[in-house]
Amino acid sequence: MPGPIVEATDRVALRTLESEDIEFLQQAYTNPAVRYPLGAPIKTRPQLREWIDDDETDRFIITEQPTEDEATADVEPTPIGVVTVADASWRRPELTYWISPHRQNEGLGTAAVALTISHVFRAQSVPAVGAVAYDFNDASKRLLESLGFSIEGRVRKERFVDSAYRDTIVYGLLREEWVDHDRPEY
Repeated sequence: MPGPIVEATDRVALRTLESEDIEFLQQAYTNPAVRYPLGAPIKTRPQLREWIDDDETDRFIITEQPTEDEATADVEPTPIGVVTVADASWRRPELTYWISPHRQNEGLGTAAVALTISHVFRAQSVPAVGAVAYDFNDASKRLLESLGFSIEGRVRKERFVDSAYRDTIVYGLLREEWVDHDRPEY
């Protein structure tokens, strides 16, 4: 049974990531189109179970909201991605996210990250949220910048990804910037 919905808009929903989601996760973490932009190694089922059980990180499955026909037919929404919030309860939370390659460039990642930011600022007393993107991941950098994130720094050659050392771009978004940010509905 899928986890409960934590937040939702007309476009996407965030539900808790559960052990039943391991097959979806394993498909993603063995797909180079997902792994390389994240700088993530291949994860086995036991490693994914351990990752899911880490209490320091909130993990959500992203689903697209069902159409009217799907809703009336009681069709279970298909997972399309994951968003995580590390360290939300005790310091500046850091977001990580990915969307299945076949659903990219539809604005669903932006909608899910925006929903996650709103959730964090409602649920936690934190002054800011952060995120990182590798220097080669233009789509991720555009997503963050479209939501009002500012570049706060660069960590040079931080991680070996896809056969080369890559720079990490560090982003931050202050609570007041999110409240004041003029953004369209996602």
